Amino acid sequence: MMDNEEDHLESLGEKLHDLILHKHADMAPKLTGMLLELPGAVIGQMLQDEELLTKALDRALAVLQPDDSKLPSKADDADSVSSDSLGEQLYDLIELYNTGQTQKITGMLLEQKKEAVLKLLSDPTLLEEKVQTALKTLQDSGKVQQETDVSDSSDRDEAEAIGETLFGLVQDIEPVHCADITGMLLEMDSETLQQIMSDRVMLEVAVQRAKSALEGALSPPQPRKD
Repeated sequence: MMDNEEDHLESLGEKLHDLILHKHADMAPKLTGMLLELPGAVIGQMLQDEELLTKALDRALAVLQPDDSKLPSKADDADSVSSDSLGEQLYDLIELYNTGQTQKITGMLLEQKKEAVLKLLSDPTLLEEKVQTALKTLQDSGKVQQETDVSDSSDRDEAEAIGETLFGLVQDIEPVHCADITGMLLEMDSETLQQIMSDRVMLEVAVQRAKSALEGALSPPQPRKD
């Protein structure tokens, strides 16, 4: 299996090298090596799409031969590079990975110090590692959010089911005030609710107490006798 993957990668590399040789003969080996760091699917697209390949080569060249206006010269300090400039270059490189999360991943990686971001721009292997880590983080957080939503939905469904079941039981005992009494009983903790729903005697006692409390609240105050 590994041999097949290596053969496939070697085949891609040969095809890529032949295409790059016509454009940048003097730097073909270096550029080919850099582009081979990208996922196989992306390399396959570049072999079919000359425009995509040209863009990828331009970005790789920008890394190898940084524009003085974008990256600092040896005499400059990393702080002299604007965050916007770094963000644009990083975005362009990350976009090649076709993750569908380029904007978010770029934002995550830009939270690092400028020196670390500059290193990512010049080290394709490190960049790929950071991109994959960031993508996994985003995917995991998406799963957690999805699980939370499902859990909340399940809790609501369970509460509604208990309410409906309890209403039916209370209606058999006290049809007149069943809605109000059900509402009062639903304020109990879930464990107590389960007990009274499974024990008819406990349920009747709870209903009578709730009814008495309800009637007391509804009855007009009696005049005091001196």
